[in-house]
Amino acid sequence: MKEQRKHRTQFTRREFLGTTAALAALSILPRHVLARSGQLAPSDKMNIGCVGVGGMQGANDVRSVSSENIYALCDVDESQLNKAAALYPNAKLYRDFREMLDKEQKNLDGITITIPDHMHASVALRAMERGIAVYCQKPLTQTVWEARLLTKAAQKYKVATQMGNQGYSSVATRVACEAIWHGDLGDITEVHSMSAGGFARGITEWPAVEPVPSTLNWDLWTGRAANHTYSPKIHPSNWRGFLDYGTQMIGDWGIHQLGPANWALQLESPTSVECTAVEGVNPVTYPSYVCKLEFPERRNKYVPARKMPPVTVYWYEGSLAANFKPPVGLTAEDLKGNNEIFVGTKGLMGTGGRGESVHLLPADKMEGYKWPEPVLKRSPGHFQDWIRACKGGEAACSNFSIAGPYAEWMLLGAISWRFPNEKLLWDGKNLRFTNNERANEYITPKFRKGWELKDLTV
Repeated sequence: MKEQRKHRTQFTRREFLGTTAALAALSILPRHVLARSGQLAPSDKMNIGCVGVGGMQGANDVRSVSSENIYALCDVDESQLNKAAALYPNAKLYRDFREMLDKEQKNLDGITITIPDHMHASVALRAMERGIAVYCQKPLTQTVWEARLLTKAAQKYKVATQMGNQGYSSVATRVACEAIWHGDLGDITEVHSMSAGGFARGITEWPAVEPVPSTLNWDLWTGRAANHTYSPKIHPSNWRGFLDYGTQMIGDWGIHQLGPANWALQLESPTSVECTAVEGVNPVTYPSYVCKLEFPERRNKYVPARKMPPVTVYWYEGSLAANFKPPVGLTAEDLKGNNEIFVGTKGLMGTGGRGESVHLLPADKMEGYKWPEPVLKRSPGHFQDWIRACKGGEAACSNFSIAGPYAEWMLLGAISWRFPNEKLLWDGKNLRFTNNERANEYITPKFRKGWELKDLTV
């Protein structure tokens, strides 16, 4: 049955409707096979399973797809699961995502994944292997290797995918792209982005042992990571600051903020990453740091030259966000509301939020300025973009063929602080640093026994 389903995912709507035999097949094919083929009609509701339904973001993600049928809810914390179940009383309930995907694979059209970073790839891959579409929260994965794995999985299993960097669907992000492609800023030579926030700051050793809440399956929560004792300083909200589970601010806000740069500058693999400052290094949580990534000349079909010159991207995190100095001609006042600054040979531009605002800088440059005519389609909304793709529409704007390579280069920053003031030379094709074998140890995650993931060939 598995091979039969895999074969049928390659049929298009036209092929199904083109012959009498295909029409007859429509009456007997199960619903999940039709959905995998792009055969779920736009008017039909998807059956969606939601993995991670607690807290603000989990609840928001469930609500954001509730225009469809919330078919199943899954959470390792029973208290959070019960809260969601009260809102969606017809949904089937699961504690273990593996059980949900194995039992419901014939019924589910898509899933959302809103759980700690270290388990994103484990859930997403298992779903894609079963032909189920995936919406996965940012930063897509915790490690570079996992990001490449999900890129290949989406290509192999041909399911609709989307990463949860909502700013990619904002009008401002697209306007920023169009202004750069129009040449209004000249050649972009530098991009600077910063976030002073953080999780678990000040924790420098493993928290003291505390009883695991009766509602929480800590072993399932731990997943592929190493065994550690439970602490409320980790779950439910501060895990992102821990080395074993999260990516700190580069994965929390960096991948939002640098979305306009990734799209506008058509960023691919950098040639190098270098940590230029770091403080607060410890064996348990992420420190504050500054890093820069150098990108070579790149292709870009949207500009007359069909290519863009080399560019350097700077990231400032935690206390060292204060290291960012305004480019010449700008003041601190000019930077208010902007967390990404483009430096061009003809001008400056800032974006804010998750790429949801855009301004020429300084502010007086906006007087009399008219944004270029639209080049990119405007989005129906980030979740709706994915749902449309699931129903046979065009690929979502941050599908894994885009989100995977984007996450790869962002996650290099989360490695760089371990080797301060050392330029790490990056071979993106082969997924390795060419001048530091110790740095290569952080490309691939360490798997707890029974949670291993295998590489894919496409």
